[in-house]
Amino acid sequence: MAFTEQGVAMLSSVLNSVRAIEVNIQIIRIFTKMRHVLSDNTEIRLEIEKIKGKLDNQDKNMEIVFRYLDELLEKRERPAPKRTRIGFKPDELY
Repeated sequence: MAFTEQGVAMLSSVLNSVRAIEVNIQIIRIFTKMRHVLSDNTEIRLEIEKIKGKLDNQDKNMEIVFRYLDELLEKRERPAPKRTRIGFKPDELY
């Protein structure tokens, strides 16, 4: 048998024995604690999801950085084309 928080509150207004009222108060307190725990877990879950999103974004950024580094290394490994010298050449005297 399952009770809702509102059902327990209505039941406590009908029952008159001290024991029934004490049990109903305990049940209401448990419902309240459960609501707080669930809301705390929801906040934690949302925070974890936000952190996961940031990590995914960081992973993508790191992939881009490594791709650019690979491109720079490839350019560095290629020999530079020979360029003709511009300006004064000492062996070309008169």
